[in-house]
This record gives sequence, structure tokens and C-alpha cells, in this order.
Amino acid sequence: MRIPVPSAMIELQNLKKQYGDTEAVRDVNLTIQDGELLVLLGESGSGKTTTLKMINRLIEPTAGKVLIDGRDHTEFAAPELRRSIGYVFQRIGLFPHMTIEQNIAIVPGLLGWSKIDVTDRVTELLEMVQLPPDDFRKRSPSQLSGGQQQRIGVARALAAKPGVMLMDEPFGALDPLTRDQLQDQYRQIHRELNLTSVMVTHDMTEALLMADRIAVMKSGELLKVATPREMLNDPENDYVAALMSTPKRQSDQLEAIANEDVGGP
Repeated sequence: MRIPVPSAMIELQNLKKQYGDTEAVRDVNLTIQDGELLVLLGESGSGKTTTLKMINRLIEPTAGKVLIDGRDHTEFAAPELRRSIGYVFQRIGLFPHMTIEQNIAIVPGLLGWSKIDVTDRVTELLEMVQLPPDDFRKRSPSQLSGGQQQRIGVARALAAKPGVMLMDEPFGALDPLTRDQLQDQYRQIHRELNLTSVMVTHDMTEALLMADRIAVMKSGELLKVATPREMLNDPENDYVAALMSTPKRQSDQLEAIANEDVGGP
């Protein structure tokens, strides 16, 4: 059965995950449009990562459905589904005993791509993430900086030309300058490839700068879904307002510092 690629709309219908008496995710209903970059935002334990992992069946829902292009994702074998969806996470997870080329080529190899197609795809992806192929394809992960390793993580997730990308705190462990560069780079890749991206973060500024829409979660519940502008100007919910106050306050503080009269009276 064909996995719906290259791009897709994702629908979460009454999605629920329960561990014993604990409801990690409570009846989440959410539609992620084809080509959209949606950020799941919330504090630790809010259910955002559990929700993300239920999309590609790394975690199976207790109840509810996930539809991709209108089709229940349980129609597909879980390994087949995961190979059709890119997945990037904070700790990267490159295989240390493999070269960069071999790491990127894992999923195309499992899908039976020819050697020449795999080689061409590795070259294309290294260029896309701005790492010269001749310099990097034969290196090992230990020879790369953290930012370079995360670029390879993105390239590996894109290797089989997925339409959907899932990203779990992908830039959280990076220094601020590298993080800013990779955020901009991923936004460009997302637009150029017309991806449907779902990204988890607890960083309010990152969510506001990257997302087309933000979905705020707390204690397993979906509280509000809106554009960054709507989140800032009309939070509605006290918790959402508290989240949005942080980047606003930091912006005001930076502006005050920039406008200080350092020359004295």
C-alpha cells in the first residue's frame, strides 16, 4: 500500500494516550495543513512529544486516530510508515561506526534504491545543508561539530524524500548562533520542498519565529492553536498569556538596554 507522499495534510482526531491512570494526551483534535510548519509548544510533561510520536507510530494511541492525506495511519505497517516520514531529534543519533554518507543512505538503502541514486541523493542533501560533499561524505560523526551533526540529522531525515517531517527539540542543544542559523536554514528547506513539518519545542521565541501556527499544550490538553501574531496579540488563555509574556518581556529588556544613555547626564 502506497504511503501518502510527497506532501500531506495530517489530522489528529480525539487522540489520546494513557499510561495507567495518567492521561499523557487528552482528546487532541488538530489539523495540520499540507505545507504548513506547525510547532507544538509547551513545558516538560505537556504531552507534545507523545503527540508527535503518535503521528508516526513510535507510540501507539490509546484512542483516537491519526489521518495522513485522509487515510488512517494504521493502514500502513509501522516500519513502512516511519520510513516515509522524516524524523529529527535533539540528540541526533548518528551511527558512530558509519561515515556521513552511510548515515544519510540508511533509509534509501532499506527502500532498495540503486547505488547511483543513493550517491546522487547524498550529494544533493549535503549541498542542501551547506556541507561540501567532497569534504564531508567520508567523515565520521566524531569529526563533526554539533551544528554539523545536526545538519546531517536533517539530511538523513530528508533522504527518502518524505512529505512529512517530525522534529523533536531539534536545535535545543546547540549554541545560540548555530541554532539561529539552522532555524533559518530549515525554514528555507521547508519552503523549497513544500514539506509538512511538525516541530516540538518549549522555547517560546523559537516557536514564534519559526511557526506558521503554534499549538500550545498543557497537561496533555491542547489549549490554543493560532498564528504567532494571534498568540501574541490575543492569547485568550491565562497560561498562553504567561508563555507569550516571556519573549515580550525579554524584547522590552533588550530594547531598554539598547536605548540606555551610557554617556551619563
